[in-house]
Amino acid sequence: MRYTQLRSFHAVAETESVTAAANRLNITQPTLTTQIRQLEEEYAVELFVRTGRRMRLTDAGRELQQITRRMIADEADARAFLTESRELRTGHLRVGAVGPFHVTEMLVAFHARYPEIEISVSIGNSNVVLRNLLEFESDVAVLAYVENDERLWFSQYSESPIVAFGRRDHPLFAPDRDHIRIAELDGQPMVAREHGSNTRRASDEAMAKANVRPKIVMEIGSREAVREAVASGVGFGFVSSAEYIADDRIRSLPVVDAEIFNYAHIVCRQDRLQSRLISAFLEVTSALPPAAH
Repeated sequence: MRYTQLRSFHAVAETESVTAAANRLNITQPTLTTQIRQLEEEYAVELFVRTGRRMRLTDAGRELQQITRRMIADEADARAFLTESRELRTGHLRVGAVGPFHVTEMLVAFHARYPEIEISVSIGNSNVVLRNLLEFESDVAVLAYVENDERLWFSQYSESPIVAFGRRDHPLFAPDRDHIRIAELDGQPMVAREHGSNTRRASDEAMAKANVRPKIVMEIGSREAVREAVASGVGFGFVSSAEYIADDRIRSLPVVDAEIFNYAHIVCRQDRLQSRLISAFLEVTSALPPAAH
């Protein structure tokens, strides 16, 4: 039994005419007649009683018609679903990100263009976000740092300097100061992000290059918790200028003699670049104005 045979049977059952059914399916009458005859012969069942030009259903034919009606309805539903998916009127985009700052503006723009697509976001450090992407638990990722990996496609979305910050009564962050030199951080108590954070990686590299060794007193896996520890006077910290939240208790200052940057990269698997949903997300984000980056 082939699907074409059932479709031909259903068309004849609905129209009670071989001619009308053939016209509906855009096939020849002999082809349609052959398909129905093969179906009847293969299962030794009579589906129609032929009276002149009319094709009347037998009891067996009426039972089969109930089944083919459901089948044709399911086909219509499948076609509608695939059409909606192609035109992005349905679907679910899963995004992983190392922080809410850049991903929020991306998703606002994507939602404005495709309001019927469901969006979910998971936040974690770089290692977790990358693992989820590679294991198909997310569709795209927004990462600060991406190593060369043949499995990945990525594009830089933005670049922002990493600044040092400390409590306002800290000598290095006094109101009369407008910058810090990296050597001044040597031996200073520091609240550090966890390993796997791009802020930690970039600041560690810059300090190592300058032979600066701060005294790490706390290592915390949360940007907000680092800010609270710094505001409590535990030590200084580093944060991307784009993600720095003003607070009366703290001050941020640029490190003028070191290049410390945080980046946002949009990342997906190479083998999923042709996904309609993913390519639509990349198209939307690439069209965002430079001011948004």
